[in-house]
Amino acid sequence: MLDNRLIGPLIGYAPGDQLLRGCCGCGTGKHRSADKKERIVGIELAMSSSSTSSPTDNSSHGSVALSSALNPSLNPVSGTNTSSQKPFSLSERLNFEIYRYSSYSPNYLPENVLVDCPNDQTSRWSAYTNSPPQFLTLKLRRPAIVKKIKFGKFEKSHVCNIKKFRVYGGLEDEHMVLLLEGGLKNDNVPEVFNLRCLTEDGAENLPILYLKIVPLLSWGPSFNFSIWYVELHGQDDPMYTSARMKNYNSLREVEIIKLCLKHFRQQGYLSAFGALQEQTNVQLEHPLISELHKCLVLQGDFEKAERFIVECIDEGLMDEYLHKQDYKHSWHMKLTESDLKPGNRGGHQLVVDAKRRLIYLYGGWDGYQDLSDLWVFNIEDDQWTLLCERSELSNGPTPRSCHKMVFDPISENVFMLGRYLDNSIRTSDYIKSDFYLYDTRAGNWMQICDDTSQVGGPQLVYDHQMCMDTDKRTIYVFGGKILTPRSVNATAAIEPEYSGLFSYHIATNTWAQILVDCHHASASLADVMSIKSRITHCMVFHNKHRKLYIYGGQRGKEDLDEFLSYDVDTQAISVLNKEHPHHGTTAGNEAKFEPSSGYTLRATIDCERDEIYIFSSLSKVKDRRDIQHIDASNSFWVYSLRSHKWSRIYYCRHSGQDANSINSMNILGASKGDGTLEPCPRYAHQLVYDDVTSTHYLFGGNPGICQQQQLRLDDFWLLCLEKPKREEILKHCRFLVRKLRYEEMTRQDPLKAMQYLRHHIADVIDHSDAEQLNNFHKLASLLFKNHDGNFERECTTPALCADADDLETDSDVSAKIKEEVADGPASENNSLESNESMISSGISDNVSSPSSSSCTKRARTDCTPELKNKRAFLFNKLVQLMPPSMVQPERNLSDFVVM
Repeated sequence: MLDNRLIGPLIGYAPGDQLLRGCCGCGTGKHRSADKKERIVGIELAMSSSSTSSPTDNSSHGSVALSSALNPSLNPVSGTNTSSQKPFSLSERLNFEIYRYSSYSPNYLPENVLVDCPNDQTSRWSAYTNSPPQFLTLKLRRPAIVKKIKFGKFEKSHVCNIKKFRVYGGLEDEHMVLLLEGGLKNDNVPEVFNLRCLTEDGAENLPILYLKIVPLLSWGPSFNFSIWYVELHGQDDPMYTSARMKNYNSLREVEIIKLCLKHFRQQGYLSAFGALQEQTNVQLEHPLISELHKCLVLQGDFEKAERFIVECIDEGLMDEYLHKQDYKHSWHMKLTESDLKPGNRGGHQLVVDAKRRLIYLYGGWDGYQDLSDLWVFNIEDDQWTLLCERSELSNGPTPRSCHKMVFDPISENVFMLGRYLDNSIRTSDYIKSDFYLYDTRAGNWMQICDDTSQVGGPQLVYDHQMCMDTDKRTIYVFGGKILTPRSVNATAAIEPEYSGLFSYHIATNTWAQILVDCHHASASLADVMSIKSRITHCMVFHNKHRKLYIYGGQRGKEDLDEFLSYDVDTQAISVLNKEHPHHGTTAGNEAKFEPSSGYTLRATIDCERDEIYIFSSLSKVKDRRDIQHIDASNSFWVYSLRSHKWSRIYYCRHSGQDANSINSMNILGASKGDGTLEPCPRYAHQLVYDDVTSTHYLFGGNPGICQQQQLRLDDFWLLCLEKPKREEILKHCRFLVRKLRYEEMTRQDPLKAMQYLRHHIADVIDHSDAEQLNNFHKLASLLFKNHDGNFERECTTPALCADADDLETDSDVSAKIKEEVADGPASENNSLESNESMISSGISDNVSSPSSSSCTKRARTDCTPELKNKRAFLFNKLVQLMPPSMVQPERNLSDFVVM
């Protein structure tokens, strides 16, 4: 969490107020004048800045509209000068009352949340019990667009503070949608959260009259929930909200009509469907989708439906769906052609020259000593080359580990800063922050500075992070623990010092400090911006967003789980997992669905895809010296900067083994159980990203074997991530369509169905996929299914039996088919979907189960309601792959009727 002294900033002030507490971004460090400050505060709030800050009770921090901001003395209505009229703001404090509550303890009334008294322990609402559901419902003065909610706290941490909660909102107290899912820290610092204020499709603002706060968990698990103070911020001025209410109601009306149209069509009420569509002029879906429904559901023209799907995929209509799917990962151990390659090490550094297809490696700790060798790996040739065995002999850096490097693609130079020093050699003469450059074109080292702290840069640090801003030719250095001289006779523990945020401009060879650590002596000054510094964090730079992204880290014994962004141009700081907290959890699971903070996180970024990748390995302190611990595992995460969602691509738990049985192979790779290998859990490793081929490279590290503490790794891995491709989705769609066509064939012509299974469905099956192959084998049992309701089998003709034997021989599944046939009931759910699935999709089966005799007759001659329902179910599945704007609503009218 960012320190409270930094950020009158992040919590109770307007974004402009936060920005202007420090440097204005012009590089001069001068203060802005009061009138300029007022103007910028107004402009930022009027344009709905993305900062996590919000207005506070103090009206002096209120915002003004854009027109007023440009000329604060001008009345936007009359054009006359006035100082008495309150300017219009897009976000101001909203009035509300307590509408309903679940319970309360004596003296801890719900109305207490209306008053902010942090020094009064009784000024809070406290539920009578912690048994769910407990809630507090607020009613606003009138419908409003609510953007932020602020929770006040007691003057010190308290066991009754809510650790997890949800916030719902709506125009009716019985029908609300989720606006926020988050949690409060157990401290005395008020917290502000952004609320969802748009409809699901983001098309319109979401008006709110009722807001419901639902505590889920307190910091003391056996204690009742308490809320000390609540503030809501947004806009309820009818001049602002009336148009948005009208648009919202129009949107609701269209959605209701579409739900009715969908229901009428699914139930076969075509006259009602046509009449409603004609009278309202509302189209259920895009005409192309209606054509698919006609040929698939009404006409049963499966071949035409397939051709239509092919055209849709070729036109890219399913690309949006494919993009939303998680990556599929594959690890490959890199077996290089080189006889000579880097040895075992941890705490080394890697950088990528993507243009020239090279990876540079320097230094590290081999378990016994620091190294100073410099290597380069040629990606195209699979060759390692040793550039310098001992760099200090070539005017280069001394042996080191825990340093950091960046590559400048403009000058093609590698920059290096920082290192770890043992206590015994931390003397005043030796503890200097040297700064080096390696010229990859000339092949030589150069010391830029022997001590950056003497020229405005950081002191000697380790476990910091460095990023390169190529456009501005600037290197950013954040965090790390400062190494200070130690007296040999000193026994008292010294409070560790942490480094702030620095920038180095390559062209002018100048350093500047941007943010100081929150415990720095100058952090309390009004014109100095500070940040809670840390070690073992991740940091990447997005060259288009112009932002640094910082995740996790540690400070002392505290794990920091914040996800920060810092705009290098405006100096605005945001906490992403507070801005979008409802995207940080999984439904029904109160645990955070994001990487665990710790010392093993490694991050990379793809600026074209707007994605941040994090590789997490030994994540707990107790794992560090014992890989056999049950929690020793690897996981790989992707954070989308577009959707603000985390996705865990894979999770692999390592099975611990006795140290005496450890050999080179099971150190290098942990088997997933299917014969493939993945890297074993580790720390002190390095991970880099080649954005040309979208490939990650992992090298070395410490496997954390407690019996072999000197052991380091020299394995080299490639990680490839791939989204599902068009060909895969086409095969999937074809399988679904052909499977249903095959089902209908088994009712009418089993012999023809047999041939269709062998020659058409087999073509769209991935025979290397065990699950797909198993489902394919089960389809054969439908040929023997009793469609008449009698106990006699229909498929007893010699020709069919002969063909059935051929099918079994061709696919080597005769035993499996016989088992399916013998089991009988086990094959009953082999159809495309069960009735239960169709009911959940809003498709009624009230006319799909006529008498057995009539069903048999119609199955031979006409499309029964049962088959039509199955076609409709398949149609619903297919359109889910299309853009939402083109298709029918996903929900069903029946979802809103509870009997």
